[in-house]
Formats: sequence, structure tokens, C-alpha cells
Amino acid sequence: MSKTRKIPAFIVAGATSGSGKTLVTIGILEALKRRGLRVQAFKAGPDYIDPGLHRAVLGRPSYNLDTWMMGTEGVRETFARAVKGADCAVIEGVMGLFDGRDGKSEEGSTAHLSKTLGVPVLLVANAEKAARSMGAVIKGFEAYDPGVDIRWALFNRTGSQRHAEILRDSMPRGSGIKLLGCIKRDDALGIKERHLGLVTASEDPDIVRGVAKKASDAIEASIDLKKLLCPAVKVSCSAEIEAAKGGKARIAVAMDEAFSFYYQENLDILERLGAEIFPFSPLRDETLPDGVDGLYIGGGYPELHAPALEANRPLRDLIRGLAKKGLPVYAECGGLMYLGKAIEREGKKFAAAGVFPWTTRLLPRRKALGYREVSLTPECPFIKRGRVRGHEFHYSEMASGPKGVGMGYMARGGPEIFPEGFSKGNALASYIHLPFRETARLSRGPFSVPRCYTGKNRLTGIKVNVC
Repeated sequence: MSKTRKIPAFIVAGATSGSGKTLVTIGILEALKRRGLRVQAFKAGPDYIDPGLHRAVLGRPSYNLDTWMMGTEGVRETFARAVKGADCAVIEGVMGLFDGRDGKSEEGSTAHLSKTLGVPVLLVANAEKAARSMGAVIKGFEAYDPGVDIRWALFNRTGSQRHAEILRDSMPRGSGIKLLGCIKRDDALGIKERHLGLVTASEDPDIVRGVAKKASDAIEASIDLKKLLCPAVKVSCSAEIEAAKGGKARIAVAMDEAFSFYYQENLDILERLGAEIFPFSPLRDETLPDGVDGLYIGGGYPELHAPALEANRPLRDLIRGLAKKGLPVYAECGGLMYLGKAIEREGKKFAAAGVFPWTTRLLPRRKALGYREVSLTPECPFIKRGRVRGHEFHYSEMASGPKGVGMGYMARGGPEIFPEGFSKGNALASYIHLPFRETARLSRGPFSVPRCYTGKNRLTGIKVNVC
């Protein structure tokens, strides 16, 4: 039986990337937290850095919502599960409001997410280099898709008081979008960026919290937060992934400054499917947690920490030895780099775990970005059938093609089809990030058993019942 409740919720969307929605979001999160509210944050789209910033501010996990990768029912179920016990929900959008899978479809866009959940939108627009023209921007966004409830507008990086007055006067007459306020330009409000985006919260959480406090002060001085909390949306949750029966599988998950890119829901699903999560650091730990049944190495910035990863030879040797013995190992993007023979950056090579034969090298420009749909081949060690949707974003590449390994996926990105999901024994490494709720639809777990958890099969017999 499904349970229904109402909760105040809204989306912070951008007119474009660079509008300032991340700073506005963390400022709002901090301001609501100051009021004693239990806030649940979300991030639209396949992003790892912004949820980490949310977590640094709130002290609780932030969840990704993506209508293309998860489907509309998956988005609703994840949202409903995450807001249990929360007083309100704040969703940070992705790119511009209508940007998604492509130019024809609304799938994957913040706008589609708003319609899927019935959540109103706060549109953030950078007004630094415009004045009355911003009124035309607001009118255009309102007219582009009347089905999207754009409730408020917020002009960011404004200059003088006169500039703010012109912006207020520019708002279209009769518009359903109300101007919530203007935030003055302040160069102190910012987080450093690099090739994959903003600096991660795992690297310097104090800086993130400091910026959030400054952003919150600016928010408090500029807008009436009560207006954002008036709309309440209905949420219901009836679907569950049933917990495993019997013993629990012990999964070691790499978590430190080098590896921090994980969908929180993936970790939650592992636990609901009968796993115990044991974090470890490839930078500092010379051994793995005792008695692990599987190893999960996500994405991150291994190239920035390659000297320290190389220096930890005991752990590299241990992982290589366990993989040879058949320990299930799953790695995505940065994890793929770490499981290779070496990581090359700026002409220097640093030894990696050596589970796979490739060397990866960092490029000055982005190598790949976009949604991917993968078809699973018989060589995939974990999932045995079907198609799964995921995402790819990286600046590295293999110095030479993978040789002597299996191909667990055939991936599609636009019209191109290419091999991916490289396997060796029970090890699987890929540049593609996959949401586990989709793999759970296909098998008895996100890395399906029976080959997973070799020797113990602690997850055998899991039943999956998701909507």
C-alpha cells in the first residue's frame, strides 16, 4: 500500500550553465538549515560534485534525479524515499532549464523533472551583462513550455541599485513568474573549478561550508525564503527493493579525495540488496577491510593523486592479487584508471593497480560527455541481459586499445556504437557510470550474482520488486 504526504519543494534552475544556480542552491540550503529545518537536497542529472557540496552543507546525502536514466517512475520513487523525515526538499537543476538529452526531447532536463514531480521552479538568470533585456529572457522561458511551473525569477550578479530597479521594471506584465529578488555581484562568492567542474567537497569541506555561509547571507538579504516554502507537492512511495535474506555481503568502497564520485542511491541499493558498505582509502590504507566479498571503485580525480596512489604499493598489490583470485571488482571512470597498469599525466607515468593491461593518460580537452545506453554481452561478469542507461564524462583516454580483455557492453552514444565494459575474470571496469536501480531491474542485484561474491554467494536469492 502506498503512503501519500505533502512536502514543500522547489527546483533551483538556471537560464544557462554559469547562471549561479549552485551557489544559490547551497546558500538556500544553509539558510533553511539555520531555521532548524531538516532539508533534503537533490541534483538533477548525472552529477557527482554538486551532491557532494549539498552534503557538506547539510550533513546528509543528496540524491540524483534523472528522467532519462531513471525513467519518470524511478524519479518519483527515489524522490519519495529520500524525503521521508524531511521538512522540505530543494532540487538543483542541470545546465539550463530546458537542456536535456538532445534538442528534440525534454528527457533528462530540469523542466521534465519539474513536470514529473509537480515541483515549481525558481529560475536563476545571470544579469551581469544585461538590463531590460532580461525581461525578454523571462518571457521567453515562460512561453517556451507553458507546462513548466516557473514560479519565480532571481537575477544574479547584479550591479548597482539602479541596475536592480531596471531589472525589476523589465519583468513582463501579466507574467505568472514573480521576481523573487536580485543578488549583488560578489567575486568572493565562488568555488574553484578545474577539468571536471568544481573542486569536490571531499577535498576541502571547510571551504565549501564557508562559501555556503556567505551565499546564505546574500540570500537572506535578497529574498523572502517563506515564499519558496509555500507550495507543497504530493509524494507517494509503494515500491521497494526487498532486503536480502541470510548473511550480508561485505563490499569495500573506495572513498577519499581521489575517489568520491558515487550516486548515493547506488550505495543505498547495495545495502537494501543485502550488502554492508566498508569505506577504504586507496591513498592511505595499505589493506582492505577484513573479509570483503566485493570491491567497488567509483570515479573521481585519481590523476591528481597519482603519485600517492603509486606510493601505496601494498594496496595495489593486494587488489591485483585478489582480482586474479576472482574477487568481484567493479570500477567506473576513475576506478578504471586506477585498475589499469599506469596513469599518465603531463608526460609522467605513475604505476596503478595493474588488474588490466592499459595505461590511461589525461588530456587537455574533454574526451567524452553524454548519455549512453549499453547492451550487455555474455562476457559481462555480473549482469547477464538487457539494456541499461548511463552517463559518460571524462578527460582521460586509454593510451592504446584494451587487449586481452572481454567486452561486457556494447554502448551507444548518438549514432555511434562502440565496445565498453572491459572485463577480466570477475573484474569489470568502464568509463560509463550506471545507476544500479536499472541493473536491479534486470537481475538479482546491481552486480548480479551468481558470479558476484564468488565462493559465498551471500546475495543469492534476492528478490527485486521495483516500480
